[in-house]
Amino acid sequence: MNIAYILLGGNMGNREAVIAKAADLIHASCGKILKKSSLYESEPWGFETDNQFINQVILIETAMNAEDLLQNLLNIELLLGRVRNHSATYSSRIIDIDILFFNDEVINNENLKIPHPLLQERRFTMAPLHEIAENLTHPLYNKTIQDLFDDCKDNSVVTKIKGSI
Repeated sequence: MNIAYILLGGNMGNREAVIAKAADLIHASCGKILKKSSLYESEPWGFETDNQFINQVILIETAMNAEDLLQNLLNIELLLGRVRNHSATYSSRIIDIDILFFNDEVINNENLKIPHPLLQERRFTMAPLHEIAENLTHPLYNKTIQDLFDDCKDNSVVTKIKGSI
């Protein structure tokens, strides 16, 4: 079995319900959820909008390889109404699902980059990840999530809004 840390996020619609539905679909089609962080609200990162984001990190156990897991997660995004605009800029979205870590693997191909290349730069990712995996070691930086969280230069306001759902 493999383990994966996955970031769920969105800033459109009923954000909490969409995150919960995404987690349910991941549990049903990808693997068992072992841990869930609290929900965190944050301002948009990389673009301007009035809609705040909600994010959560989940840890799953899966029999899938990383590429199959990615394809399943993209299908869940589509099922939940995600429309990708393939723009070079960020925009509002009903759901975004990113694989942060897959075991301790390093994958760098056209469709998949693991560990997620920007996770340590984004407080909205680091806060929920830190909650459930502070001692996890990043395979490229050889630093714990605690160390990366402490070193994060992103000063965005990220607020825990609700315990695990």
